[in-house]
Amino acid sequence: MNAPDRIVQLTETFANNIDSYKKGIYNETQVRQEFINPFFEELGWDITNKQGYAEAYKDVIHEDAIKVGGVTKAPDYCFRVGGNRKFFLEAKKPSVNIKDDIHPAFQLRRYAWSAKLPLSILTDFEEFAVYDCRIKPARTDKVSHSRITYFTYTDYIAKWPEISGVFSKEAVLKGSFDRYVETKKVKKGTTEVDTAFLQEIERWRDLLARNIALRNTSLSQRELNYAVQQTIDRIIFLRICEDRGIEHYGRLMALKNGVNVYPRLVELFRKADTKYNSGLFHFKAEKGRKNFDTLTPDLTIDDKALKDIFKNLYYPDSPYEFSVLPADILGQVYEKFLGKVIYLTASHKAKITEKPEVRKAGGVYYTPTYIVDYIVKNTVGKLVKGKKPGPRGAVSKLKILDPACGSGSFLIGAYQFLLDWHLDQYSKDDPEKWAKGKTPRLYLTDKGDWRLTTDERKRILINNIYGVDIDSQAVEVTKLSLLLKVLEGEDEQSIGKQMFLFQQRVLPDLGNNIKCGNSLIGP
Repeated sequence: MNAPDRIVQLTETFANNIDSYKKGIYNETQVRQEFINPFFEELGWDITNKQGYAEAYKDVIHEDAIKVGGVTKAPDYCFRVGGNRKFFLEAKKPSVNIKDDIHPAFQLRRYAWSAKLPLSILTDFEEFAVYDCRIKPARTDKVSHSRITYFTYTDYIAKWPEISGVFSKEAVLKGSFDRYVETKKVKKGTTEVDTAFLQEIERWRDLLARNIALRNTSLSQRELNYAVQQTIDRIIFLRICEDRGIEHYGRLMALKNGVNVYPRLVELFRKADTKYNSGLFHFKAEKGRKNFDTLTPDLTIDDKALKDIFKNLYYPDSPYEFSVLPADILGQVYEKFLGKVIYLTASHKAKITEKPEVRKAGGVYYTPTYIVDYIVKNTVGKLVKGKKPGPRGAVSKLKILDPACGSGSFLIGAYQFLLDWHLDQYSKDDPEKWAKGKTPRLYLTDKGDWRLTTDERKRILINNIYGVDIDSQAVEVTKLSLLLKVLEGEDEQSIGKQMFLFQQRVLPDLGNNIKCGNSLIGP
């Protein structure tokens, strides 16, 4: 296969002007528009969405280069098939030395490892590097660590069959990309993101359980489990919101400075209650709401324990990029996390042990995402066919219940399906109409894409999604995952606009939707 004429022209243009391109004034946006975009268009990708697909079905998702804490908060390109991520591409301006500069490589590997993508690309067009992103990144890694392919623009014409045979859209659709991944054997000892994050939050649980039990001797075993779980859930929620740009970056990190860390952390939790309204942050009596938390605000937790947790949550010490951490990965991690419980000894010391039912079953089992997607498509997909969206549409009468929801994998899958379906239906039916009135269902982003308003995402969740589980901790995890799904794709600016527009807090309280109980005998 010969390289297309356009690729030949791009390489010639770059060669003829390389000195000016390598000057710092030639920026990343220019190289993306003039070289990287046309390069991947020749590989068959609809880079600029010429087909006019809704957000959920675009070939390529572009992210603006918003700097957070000195690093970009999301990869520049996400290449997808059927809405599923296949690989990331991080673009740099040609003045960056991709072969020898360690920071861009570490940044890309953090993104892709956190998203559990096997391979991703780093390029400034002059250089093209492919990294195996199944290997946990460390700030001490050499730039060549996990790099499996490297060449320059002078190689594009000769290596075009190799490039298109792996990274073209056709190659991905036909399975060549996946087969290529399989040929690149994972090194022994490799830790993928779900395993690493599970180990991390298990360490937090052990640390918090021991310290809270030591400093709060009147707590019962049930109260201790609740306190530890809520503290971890709240920290994870706020940290994910920071990386998504919904919360100011570094608020948790700032708590490492000074003393009285927990009282200051509780203040952040109280502010979150004012903003989000979710049951995750519910500390005072309110009309129509029950069971507010009077326990955790008055806990005593040592500064050292919390600072130990916060130190591994931020770049460059943290390998995690929370903005791209998939909801299903978080669910898988929590499913295994909930297989253990804290118990108190006679001397009020905390110990972690496997739940009896988990021990009897031989471990925790999680339904793979592709099975969830298949079941949802062939159940919910058939139920919504031919029906209309909106609060008056027939789909608003649909109730989806998982009677043993665990950490919420099926409910998250069903909710995502309904979000995509509603956006698609509204977009096909005069979207401007759905963006008007007192309660608009859509809004137009700065990039010109239609998105569901947060209020509409809340309506769909409250109206359609229900779950029950006998494990109270699993119920809280399901709520956490669904709340994060409501906020997906939002940032601080869009949330602020919608809070002003609707004059209400951002998130719903899921207490009436996701309940703790035994579905076989009643609540």
